[in-house]
Amino acid sequence: MRVLLLSDTHIPRRARDLPEPVWAEVDRADAVVHAGDWCDAGSLDRLAARARRLVAVYGNNDGPELRARLPEIARATLGGVRFAVVHETGATRGREKRCERRFGDSDVLVFGHSHIPWDTSTPSGLRLLNPGSPTDRRRQPHHTFMTLEAADGEVREVHLHELP
Repeated sequence: MRVLLLSDTHIPRRARDLPEPVWAEVDRADAVVHAGDWCDAGSLDRLAARARRLVAVYGNNDGPELRARLPEIARATLGGVRFAVVHETGATRGREKRCERRFGDSDVLVFGHSHIPWDTSTPSGLRLLNPGSPTDRRRQPHHTFMTLEAADGEVREVHLHELP
């Protein structure tokens, strides 16, 4: 399975829409995972209509309408890989231990909030992935998103994509 990882799209505050390369990946992906901070229910509707499968949560910038439609934590098995999705994991210091305790029954945790791309693994093997933001790079050099292949219970070929 080809999986697209997104977070912190902040539409329409930071952009009017997702960049075209992201929409092209939506069309290629078997599943889209969004780790929150949509800011607009319309962007959720557009992505849900176009994605083959959407796994998504709300973020700290998402209001009552999005919180009523999305969970704080989502779980899904994609390509035999157990995914957990949450917007915020707390401070960088101690993140691996904290996430391992909270999401140790998963293979991959997708999170957002910081807009900083992240790819690490805990001692037990939990993979922590933050795709950054395709619309609000903050202090990062590029807008970003991630793709990965999940097959036979394994994560393969994680790619961080940089946008101009």
